[in-house]
Amino acid sequence: MTNTRSRSHSRLAPVLTTATLLMAANLCGAVAAHADGGPSGPSGTEPSASAPVEIDPEDPDLKLPEHAALAAPKVLDIKSVVEDQGGAERREDTNTDVTFALQAEVLFAKDSARLGDRAKSRIEAVAGEIKKQKPHQVRVFGFTDNLGTHEHGVVLSEQRADAVRDVLARELKDRDIGFDVRGYAEQYPVSDNSTEDGRRRNRRVEVAFPRTRD
Repeated sequence: MTNTRSRSHSRLAPVLTTATLLMAANLCGAVAAHADGGPSGPSGTEPSASAPVEIDPEDPDLKLPEHAALAAPKVLDIKSVVEDQGGAERREDTNTDVTFALQAEVLFAKDSARLGDRAKSRIEAVAGEIKKQKPHQVRVFGFTDNLGTHEHGVVLSEQRADAVRDVLARELKDRDIGFDVRGYAEQYPVSDNSTEDGRRRNRRVEVAFPRTRD
């Protein structure tokens, strides 16, 4: 047992000696720097002990290959979202598109595709923005929550999209504008269907069109 302990100690001794020497060297360097008027700020603010790496601007590995070219500059698509306090209407603007999301409770009675009294003014406001942009195509998509069957949701969401399209067409009176109308039922939710607030947000009609003017 005595021999085993002696051999283990002899293996650890060089490691401990090396660590001790390194710590002593660092301490001496810090004391010398302070004595010479060097930095004495908080730990981590000292300058690096090594000089910065020099870069050769003529290094061929840093140059583009012959006949190569940089990609064309691209403007990132920035999205701006504005939602009223009750969440009844949401507007999304990107560099290329404008999208209005109108919640079903504002437009229709429960499980109905018949427009209510408050619906017309909401849709007229959307039509006003379409007139400003003068697009050639307008997308009107209907969505429901995940309650009920998918088949019923598809029919109801498409009927609601049709009802909004009809009002837009009457307001715009522009035969050059085409409409793409679809019903997606519970697909593409924007919120969690496990809560009533989330389901309310998912029951909506979206009107989207290309941005053609600032």
